[in-house]
Amino acid sequence: MVEIIDATGLIIGRLSTHVAKSLLNDKELEIAIINSEKAIVSGNRKMVLNRYKDKRALNHPRKGPYFPRFPDRILKRTIRGMLPYQQDKGRTALKRVKVYMGIPKEFEGKKTKTVESAVNKDLEQYVELAEIAKVLGANL
Repeated sequence: MVEIIDATGLIIGRLSTHVAKSLLNDKELEIAIINSEKAIVSGNRKMVLNRYKDKRALNHPRKGPYFPRFPDRILKRTIRGMLPYQQDKGRTALKRVKVYMGIPKEFEGKKTKTVESAVNKDLEQYVELAEIAKVLGANL
């Protein structure tokens, strides 16, 4: 069973916790997240961008730790942070998540789901993942 979630306007932290809990509770479930570049991070724009720049600057280009630049990979890394990744159940759960920028051909016209707890309700200060990715150096 594949569940398609449209990430447009959803807060990535709340979306990630929902996805992680769903994957750990249902061993058969596969989740596809589309429009990852339109997901948002809440907070002051300047503060959010500086936080992601600092995370990216922690690494050494050849030795790591590596932090992604593209929106789909940032979102998947956030989901990984919500899972017990060092255990087998966390690794197998992460393998059942697919994150896409835009809408792939296989999901066009199919019914998508949204996560009500992650919907942006009257947030005035937020940043889209596409903007964060551009600041980190991604060519979108």
